[in-house]
Amino acid sequence: MRKLISLLSLLSVLAGYNGDALAASSARTLKVTKSVEISAPASKVWHVIDDFNALHRWLPTIEETQITKGQNNKPGAIRLLSLRAGGTVEQKLLAYDADGMSYTYNILRGVLPVSDYESTIKVEPAGRNQTKVNWSSTFRRKDTGDKPAPGADDKAAIKAVSSAYQAGLTNLKRIAERDNSGRNKK
Repeated sequence: MRKLISLLSLLSVLAGYNGDALAASSARTLKVTKSVEISAPASKVWHVIDDFNALHRWLPTIEETQITKGQNNKPGAIRLLSLRAGGTVEQKLLAYDADGMSYTYNILRGVLPVSDYESTIKVEPAGRNQTKVNWSSTFRRKDTGDKPAPGADDKAAIKAVSSAYQAGLTNLKRIAERDNSGRNKK
């Protein structure tokens, strides 16, 4: 029996596992994707969201966006989001493609009930003066244990991300279509 336990311990070490890693793997990967059709050219819609340091301009839940490390719109840049409801979220830009009108980022830490979060937002032409914006992510709940705490479970994680995406895309549509109609042009 001792040999079996020793062998299993050795295999766990060699495989790179420990108790925490095994517990963390019990949380499944979740996914949220939201899209919106906007009556405006893709270039104008992209111009609204293309600044990694200006999420507060179109996502209503964000009070302020601040680059704390690196250069804006360059992979490796880190931004700190101050939420209107209180708390902060720190995100890192992983990829930025101005020509492809997309960027990918992850969450380093924050008050949202998620972990291992990675997201991409992409703007695509969808016909004459029509645009489709896709915002998608994969993540795990913040409490990755077998019995997550209330508010840190799969349902809470999906709801938080879905709600933020819906609010952002709804506001983005309002801004882009308003600007495209000729009112409030800069």
